[in-house]
Amino acid sequence: MSIGPLDDETVEKYREAGTVLRTVLDETAEMVEPGVTHLEVAEHAEARIRELADGCAFPANISINEEASHASPSRNDETVFGEDMVCLDLGVHVDGYIADSAVTIDLSGNDELVESAEEALDAALDMVEAGAHTGKIGAEIEDVIRGYGYTPVLNLSGHGVERWDAHTDPTIPNRGADRGVELEVGDVVAIEPFATDGSGKVTEGSKNEIYSLVHDRSVRDRMSRKLLDEVREKYKLLPFAARWFEGGRSEMAIRRLEQQGVLRGYPVLKEEAGAMVGQAEDTVIVTEDGYENITR
Repeated sequence: MSIGPLDDETVEKYREAGTVLRTVLDETAEMVEPGVTHLEVAEHAEARIRELADGCAFPANISINEEASHASPSRNDETVFGEDMVCLDLGVHVDGYIADSAVTIDLSGNDELVESAEEALDAALDMVEAGAHTGKIGAEIEDVIRGYGYTPVLNLSGHGVERWDAHTDPTIPNRGADRGVELEVGDVVAIEPFATDGSGKVTEGSKNEIYSLVHDRSVRDRMSRKLLDEVREKYKLLPFAARWFEGGRSEMAIRRLEQQGVLRGYPVLKEEAGAMVGQAEDTVIVTEDGYENITR
């Protein structure tokens, strides 16, 4: 049966993306342990996604300690896991239809921080139905996290997912808000509480390994034109990693395209130094009688 404006074929593609994501997320999380490199984990996850589905909705995000999002290893990254808080965020697409989910693997001894994010996600999911107000869902997330003695990351939020676009409306805040919208049947949303023992606000760091196409136009430089053609063909509007392109000159081409406004970079988002961030995330479809969780 169709779900609101979503036809049967579309719903099945979302379900397939979610099933693959849960399989890959579970097996990849088991790899995260001291001494293993970030790059090894990211490449395993991305290879498995490409094996089982049409592709990655975005590069594997492996955020450590105060990092909250957009952290992905570089081409020759040799960084290994230590006694870290590790947020693993993966995305899968099937014909452009996206599932997005994240778990936190705690190697640092801060298990209550992880628990607060997971409990906040479950509490938010309990509220999901047609007519539920996004601001009230955010208030529930905030209440749970603060009840543990932590702070929600206030300038990050959950989001809608649509074909070829992993971040659309509606926004699902991680705090209470009077402004917002009511969920509707057929909405596909990723709810993702972030909990921290820091300030509750992330800022952009200097590291940037993820990009996406934002302004498609002709370019004169041959190397840049070749890379742009590959982006159009393989990734469309979906984010990609610089390390996915071979050849030393690809990084120069990416920088040129970013300077020209063709590509957008996604710097790592970080809490204050010394803080820890935990994350939990699922993607759901709002149905007439509640929701369907496609990533569990």
